[in-house]
Amino acid sequence: MYSCLHTHSTFCDGQDTIENLCRRAYEKGLASIGFSSHAPVYRKTGFCTDWHIQEDRLEAYVDTVREARQQWEGKIRVFLGLEIDYIPGLMGPADKDYHDLGLDYRIGSVHYVIPPQGAPFAVDDSPEVFEKGIREGFANDPEALIEAYWDTVEQMIRAGGFDILGHTDLIKKNNAPAQKKRWFSLESPGYQRHIKGIADTIGAFPVVVEVNTGGLNRYKIPDTYPSGALLGLLQAKHVPVIITADAHRAEDLDGHYEEARKTLLQAGYTHAVLFEGTKNGVPQWKEEPLAE
Repeated sequence: MYSCLHTHSTFCDGQDTIENLCRRAYEKGLASIGFSSHAPVYRKTGFCTDWHIQEDRLEAYVDTVREARQQWEGKIRVFLGLEIDYIPGLMGPADKDYHDLGLDYRIGSVHYVIPPQGAPFAVDDSPEVFEKGIREGFANDPEALIEAYWDTVEQMIRAGGFDILGHTDLIKKNNAPAQKKRWFSLESPGYQRHIKGIADTIGAFPVVVEVNTGGLNRYKIPDTYPSGALLGLLQAKHVPVIITADAHRAEDLDGHYEEARKTLLQAGYTHAVLFEGTKNGVPQWKEEPLAE
C-alpha cells in the first residue's frame, strides 16, 4: 500500500487543484493523500517568494483540504499537513502557530541556508542562484556551504515540532550529474562524515524520514532523497521511513515509487510505514512490507 503525504497544489507551487489531486490519487489506488503546502514565510522572514503559500490564502487552504476530506470519505483518506521551513532565528516547525492550525502532520524541511555574508538562499533554487550563493555568501567555498546546510538540518531535528523529515540531503540537487558543474563529491570523507553525523542525530529522535522521489519525478537527480548510502545508515539505527513523491502535479503522485522501494530493499529495509492519522495528538504509523 502506497500513499503520498508530500503533495503541493495550486495553493503554493503545484500545478493541480486539491480536487484533481484527490481524484487522481484515488484512481491510482493510493491508500491516502496528504497535502503539504509550503508554509508562509513572508511575515516571519521578509522573504518574497512565488513558491510558498501566501499568508492570506492559508485559511482557505486549510478549509479546502478539510472539505476534500469530507467529499472523499469512504474512497480515499485525505490528510491536512504543511511543509514548514526551518530557518535559524526566523521560523521552524516547532513554532506554536503551526500547531494551532489543527494539522494532521508536519513535514520539517531545510531549503534555506544563511551564509556568513550575502543573502540567504535556497539550496534547491536554480543552478545560477546556487552558484551565486556559494560565491557571494560562502566566499566560493562549497565545503562551507555543506557545513552550514548539515548544521541547519541538525538544528531543525533537535528543535523538533515535525513528524516527517523532508528530503534530507536536498543539498545534492544542484550537484547532480545533470548539472553543468559538480561542486563537491558525495563520496568525499568530509561529506561522508556529515551524513554519518546526521544519521546519528536522526536515530536519537522519534522522527519518520521520507524517501522522496521528487528529484526523479522532475529529472533533477538520478536517485531519491535521501541517497541509498544515507538510508543504509538510517536502517542500521532502525529509523522508520515513508515513501513520498513530493508531487507538484497529479501524474507524479506515485512517481518512481518502484525505484524507491528497490532502494530501500538494497539499504536493508524490509518495511516502510503508512500514516494512519493521529490519536490524542500522536501520529499513528502502520508498517507495510516492501517485498512483493
